Amino acid sequence: MDLQNLLDDIVGTVRPLLGQGAPADYIPSLAAVDAKQFGISMATANGDVFSSGDADVPFSIQSISKVYALALVLAGDGDRIWKRVFREPSGNPFNSLVQLEHEDGIPRNPFINAGALVVTDRLLSIAGSSPSPVRELLRQESGNNSVDTDPEVAASEAANSHRNASLAHFLASYGNLENPVESVLEAYISQCALEMSCTDLALASRFLANNGLRGNGTPLLSRPRPRESTP
Repeated sequence: MDLQNLLDDIVGTVRPLLGQGAPADYIPSLAAVDAKQFGISMATANGDVFSSGDADVPFSIQSISKVYALALVLAGDGDRIWKRVFREPSGNPFNSLVQLEHEDGIPRNPFINAGALVVTDRLLSIAGSSPSPVRELLRQESGNNSVDTDPEVAASEAANSHRNASLAHFLASYGNLENPVESVLEAYISQCALEMSCTDLALASRFLANNGLRGNGTPLLSRPRPRESTP
């Protein structure tokens, strides 16, 4: 299969549709993103990269970051996180408070916001004084040391994170946070506001397709775990 032609065909099919939708507006700075951009990138386990369209344009990765945070917690803490977060689907909005109350402060899964906050909290405890473990993992696996938090997006998100703050306080009230709410929110916002390109993300995600092995051949996850990290 000619992967480059495949990606080029996908971009050609999608381009006429660009502009019909609208960017997310729950974070004001995201609403200003050009809705006519489209990029796609694929990285094989051996490091070959195929890209098309706007694949090298950086963007705020937001909830994509949850995959890497969970991978780091599984790597550092094994299965213990599943005592604090379920592995079940949720039919409610990703930032819902209702289900969290009904289930005594245990989020349905690690990819809704409440679950991601618990994962971030645990990662803070594991990492200790290590700066931005998700950022460091993404830099190392993508090979791009310029991967960093977009300060404008982070500030915009912090000013409009009332629902996430409510979720965090709710989790704390049930004893499901180990760190101060403010510290968890700061780390979570910084993680979500990381800016990367499609190509960076494709390279950084190879461990999910390579039995948990990082780009340098060392294990990040044991063999059964890569599926646990993907939504």
